[in-house]
Amino acid sequence: MTALNRFPSLMARAGTASALTLAALGGTVVVPGIASEAEAATVANKALKIAASKKGSPYRWGAAGPRRFDCSGLTLYSFKKAGKKLPRTAAQQYNKTHHLSAKQARPGDLVFFHSGKYVYHVGIYAGKGRIWHSPKSGDVVRLQKIWTKSVWYGRVR
Repeated sequence: MTALNRFPSLMARAGTASALTLAALGGTVVVPGIASEAEAATVANKALKIAASKKGSPYRWGAAGPRRFDCSGLTLYSFKKAGKKLPRTAAQQYNKTHHLSAKQARPGDLVFFHSGKYVYHVGIYAGKGRIWHSPKSGDVVRLQKIWTKSVWYGRVR
């Protein structure tokens, strides 16, 4: 329940309340077009579960499911099933996410592998330094420890 619902007479007297006032009363601020943190977390958790459900699916370059995947095809498929649209390639997906530090990363965020400024691989963060991803030709979708420090993190909103 928001502050607006709990304190209708207060809100009527105050007119336009500031975000700080709403926060102090335990309310939320709604900005059209921007998902709340809770909504983003729910979508991310769904996408993570969907990716995990594809364990063992074979890698195939250019494939975006439902039975075969390349790296960005797995992330695209997982988030699409969770209700969010992503662009097709890892680099395009990186450009559409909210960039985070490693300390800010939560399960369901995307992990982008890079060489310099070039993004070459993506997976879905599973927590504890691990990702769900579709690694390479001859391999399958699997959970794996992040093997390099050359990664960036992004949150789908």
